[in-house]
Amino acid sequence: MPADPPAPVEPAVPAMASQDPLAIVRNRSYVALLVMAAVLGVPISAAAYGFLALVSELQSLVYNDLPKGLGFKTTPNWWAIPVLAVSGVLVALTIQYLPGRGGHEPADGLKTGGIPSPATVPGVALAAIASLSLGVVLGPEAPLIALGGGLAVGAIRLLKRDAPPNALAVIGAAGSFAAISELLGSPVLGAFLLMEASGLAGPMLGVVLVPGLLAAGIGSLIFTGLDSWTGLGTYSLSLTHVPPADRPTLAAFGWAVLAGLAAPVLGEAIRRLALRLRTHVEPRRVPITALIGVLIGGLALLYASITDKPISGVLFSGESTIGPLLADQASYSVGTLLLLVVFKSLAYSASLSAFRGGPVFPSLFVGGAGGLAMSHLPGLDTTTGFAIGVGALGVAMLRLPMTCVLLATLLLGSQGLTAMPLVIVAVVVAYVGTLRLARRSAPATAEPEPTGAPAS
Repeated sequence: MPADPPAPVEPAVPAMASQDPLAIVRNRSYVALLVMAAVLGVPISAAAYGFLALVSELQSLVYNDLPKGLGFKTTPNWWAIPVLAVSGVLVALTIQYLPGRGGHEPADGLKTGGIPSPATVPGVALAAIASLSLGVVLGPEAPLIALGGGLAVGAIRLLKRDAPPNALAVIGAAGSFAAISELLGSPVLGAFLLMEASGLAGPMLGVVLVPGLLAAGIGSLIFTGLDSWTGLGTYSLSLTHVPPADRPTLAAFGWAVLAGLAAPVLGEAIRRLALRLRTHVEPRRVPITALIGVLIGGLALLYASITDKPISGVLFSGESTIGPLLADQASYSVGTLLLLVVFKSLAYSASLSAFRGGPVFPSLFVGGAGGLAMSHLPGLDTTTGFAIGVGALGVAMLRLPMTCVLLATLLLGSQGLTAMPLVIVAVVVAYVGTLRLARRSAPATAEPEPTGAPAS
């Protein structure tokens, strides 16, 4: 029989918010909390690095080594169909039988809040590995947030069973900070993502944020050291070739507004299709999830057959392919880029409905592809088009305007600073449009969210 549903998440006690922040910082227990966050940042960031390395190695094994071992010279375009069917079965069984339901529902957006439960860690890890390593169009950020928080809280409860809920909430957040410290290319970006997603604000912001920043800084050092020691890779979002960006013009301003108007329509279509599909998944999770995996593989096959581009353009999160997409944009026609947007969006929506992972990286990839298609319009250069597309669709899916502006600009290095004013315009227009298009009623099948970084 399936495991009993997990108990509701224990909410973070709000008593801390009524205390004097200066009094808390001056207390010796806060210093101990900082030391604990720094110490836990080392093993948690190492575990996060190992998780990302395992997912990357499994992707290469399944999509490169295994086909060659079976006698194929190259990976057939139909290869993803049976692989994703297997992924669907594994993910569905994990959701059905392990505590925590494999983490939060990605169709509901990037959710954080409450004290993470260590009991959910195995289920979150298995569901994420079965999804991400086999080609599902989701990213690793949400599982890492849950895993980092769960491991940190589990470690504290082993050391001090009667730890107060406020301390658990802060340490859980620090664990999440450490886990995604280098995933977005900078620990500051990861901190902004968690801060904005969890709603941290007010006088207590610094009190809760400082341990997390410390853990993220330690985690970034560990990621860098492990990269140098193992030679496996950085596993962080980065672009190696960025064309020069032109200074903002009136024409580019108009295209930024247009991108901001179009992104909410596409983002809401992706979200609503995912929620509609999810209502069919829940009654018969195992067979329907496997069928959705077949659908995702079929979309990749159809895209490759039409465009003669690799199936990897549609599959996976897009974290490792968004850089090559920008670098090789000259080899993509406008029609091919639009087809990539359509097929990746459909696969993204299907993945959100049934699998486990994060919504960040696919939204950046789809937005970047759409921005590159727009850059063929007069008055809009390649880099600026790419940046406004990333920012506009990112905020349409995530509803985190500050994070999306930083992601779209810092990702491009010095060229991003040139494009930043237009990115801000696109993000603001898209954010307002997304809120106006959002459904007035809550999703019909909201489920408990057992994991995530605690809110203030």
